[in-house]
Amino acid sequence: MPDQPQLEPNISNVELDEEVKRAYLASAIGVIVGRALPDVRDGLKPVHRRILWGMSELGARPGTAYKKSARVTGHVMGQYHPHGNQAIYDALARLAQDFAMRMPLIDGKGNFGSMDGDRPAAERYTECRLAPLAMQMIDSIDESTVDFIPNYSNETEEPVVMPSRFPNLLVNGSTGIAVGMATNIPPHNLGEVVDAVVKMIDEPDVDVEELMKLVKGPDFPGGGIIMGRNGIRDAFLTGRGSIKIRAKTAVEEGKRGTRIVVTELPYMVSGDKVLEKTAMLVDTKVITGVKARDGIRNETNREGVRLVIELTADAIPQVVLSNLFKHTELQTSFGVNAVSLVDGVHPRTLGLHAMLGHYLDHQVEVVTRRTKHRLKKAEERAHVLEGLLIAVNHIDEVIAIIRGADSADAARGALIERFTLSEIQANAILDMQLRRLAALERQKIQDEFDELQRTIAELKALLADPKKLLALIKSELLEIRAKFANPRRTAIESDAGEIDLEDLIADEDVVLTMTRTGYIKRVKANVYKTQRRGGRGVKAAQTKQDDIIEHLLTTSNHAWLLFFSNRGKVYRIKAHEVPEKDRTARGVSIRQLLPVAADETIAAIIDTRDYETLRYLTIATRDGIIKKTEFGAYDSTRRDGIIALRLREGDEVVAVRASTGSQDLIMVSRKGQAICFTEDEVRPMGRTAGGVIGMKFRSDDQLQAFDVVRPASDLLLVTDAGYGKRVALDKFPRKHRAGLGVKAMNMTSKKGFIAGAAVVDIDDEVFLINSGGVVIRTRVKEIRSMHRDAGGVKVMAVESGQELVAMAVVADAEDDDEAPAG
Repeated sequence: MPDQPQLEPNISNVELDEEVKRAYLASAIGVIVGRALPDVRDGLKPVHRRILWGMSELGARPGTAYKKSARVTGHVMGQYHPHGNQAIYDALARLAQDFAMRMPLIDGKGNFGSMDGDRPAAERYTECRLAPLAMQMIDSIDESTVDFIPNYSNETEEPVVMPSRFPNLLVNGSTGIAVGMATNIPPHNLGEVVDAVVKMIDEPDVDVEELMKLVKGPDFPGGGIIMGRNGIRDAFLTGRGSIKIRAKTAVEEGKRGTRIVVTELPYMVSGDKVLEKTAMLVDTKVITGVKARDGIRNETNREGVRLVIELTADAIPQVVLSNLFKHTELQTSFGVNAVSLVDGVHPRTLGLHAMLGHYLDHQVEVVTRRTKHRLKKAEERAHVLEGLLIAVNHIDEVIAIIRGADSADAARGALIERFTLSEIQANAILDMQLRRLAALERQKIQDEFDELQRTIAELKALLADPKKLLALIKSELLEIRAKFANPRRTAIESDAGEIDLEDLIADEDVVLTMTRTGYIKRVKANVYKTQRRGGRGVKAAQTKQDDIIEHLLTTSNHAWLLFFSNRGKVYRIKAHEVPEKDRTARGVSIRQLLPVAADETIAAIIDTRDYETLRYLTIATRDGIIKKTEFGAYDSTRRDGIIALRLREGDEVVAVRASTGSQDLIMVSRKGQAICFTEDEVRPMGRTAGGVIGMKFRSDDQLQAFDVVRPASDLLLVTDAGYGKRVALDKFPRKHRAGLGVKAMNMTSKKGFIAGAAVVDIDDEVFLINSGGVVIRTRVKEIRSMHRDAGGVKVMAVESGQELVAMAVVADAEDDDEAPAG
């Protein structure tokens, strides 16, 4: 045998500490990137991504037969994840656990474990397939939307990231421990997260404060109660925070005495372990007031969690409950540490805005690549059809060329030369079946070609306009939301350790009154009792001799209030910022709350509780001018006010109403004329616009009231002499705006002039106020319904020298106890 060549030894001298650092760093990076941390784009770790991809390859999709879990884990281990079948199965089981995942991605059949710590059955006993929502994770993956890389053995390929058509990282959260870092991201509500992404699409400059109004906080699959908002705020702003979670409990009275019942537990807390710990604490006298061990039991079943803790006869339930929260896992903390991989390799701690921003960037890339792929396929198909159309239009010549050719290659070349075709088109013609020569088949080719041309134009337009691309992403997200989102399960309550002014104020119904000279106050609505019409009322405010109550509004403590001034400006504060006073107190000057000018008065006050359902605010002025503007244009945090409309000289604001944009409007003059017209006649204008003519008047008349018409409602009119009536709104003919209107009430010297008018329902109640500060609350149905030309009946006793000056409607009145008049 010839001598074997001698190999030179490849030996390098390195410092031991440097080699250890290098090897350790390489191992750490491998664990961080390849195993422990989720990708911010799809919220998946490699093992989860490989499981979903492997199940898709096996055809274990919704609507198909379940596959044995052992078959799935074997396929994933053999093809993509050579780290042992138990690790793969544990990850697969978690994806199927509805107590661990807010929106499970795997539909499991069999025992996949329990929240009490029970292990899943062996993989040979359980079966699985992809959940419907998981299909949104891999949607369009076959359209070049993501990159693929070789698997560990270079035998096949796997996706680097999933298209993930919904924000899975926030929806399902993630937990993992890497080398030198860890991640712990709680699950959130799908609907809320999608709403936040849509908000970022609609308003690219939106800040995290606005996003937090949509994403309330984590939403755990088992419910529970989050105590306080500071931890949520920290997590959303910085990516780190501690969130206190408490079980949902109730105190019940049963045959055996008082008991505490737990119906929801903190995230991943075992009910059995809670009861074991409780029993131990009872035995050691740490917790008293609980019966012996037979009074502590777990009644959890398929209907849900139910832990029962029976109390002794002398126990104080709230004290026992407080001790249980302190000493057991009925109250825990979730330490948020939102670490995920950015660009697939860089671990970053991300707040809410950054996390959603990276996801949205991923969706832009996915949809762009999908569109390019579809455009390429459409253009390729159109290219082939173009060649086929040439062939069918010159079929005799084509047949002659093919029949005269010595071979297929010669025919291909002749076709290319004669008709200036590409090789692809020539091959398509040679492969064309004879049945395609039929007239119907030829028309099908032409129809398909025309449709493809439209598709190509749409795809090119989509790629050319980023706004259209974002609009498509938005529509697809909203489709997913409509199909899969469900209500929030985890409640959020105030924590006694977090003192927030608004949290300390009950969101109860209140009545706001304001005098002509600008004194305002807030009073609980239940202070005013319902009275029969014609009553004398109760004292609402101690006004000065030359002052009268001019505005009255029913709202709630937490509602935003918009104050429209007679000068055309609008100011905004919360209702609870108006000081609460006694029923007979005068209140405080509005100038203590708002920067109202000395010569400026408040002409209208409305609340914003219907901001999301009513699109426009419509303003009417004394001269009959009307202006409609989008509601959101007045959503300003500037306390010094903003321009509401540009007024003409000598004019002032009378009323402001919220509307949908397609309702009827009604305007009422001081002398009893009324005009009703459709809102479509008033085009939407900018916030500072001046408006258009809504109603014209005869001499010495002016606008007194304005409202939005509701179906099957009445118009309630009251005069300054205390007379009133209801008139069915269908008695008012629809006119065009800028007219004089029709008679709404027969005015006489005894009846006086119109003091107020409003659209009402039969179940409403109405507050009536006279110039002496007396308020009466009466049911609308107590006021007679009459014809337009009737003069009305007495609705409030007005003493000599006084007038009825204002009214306000309370919707859907309840049956309050009547109070005596006077």
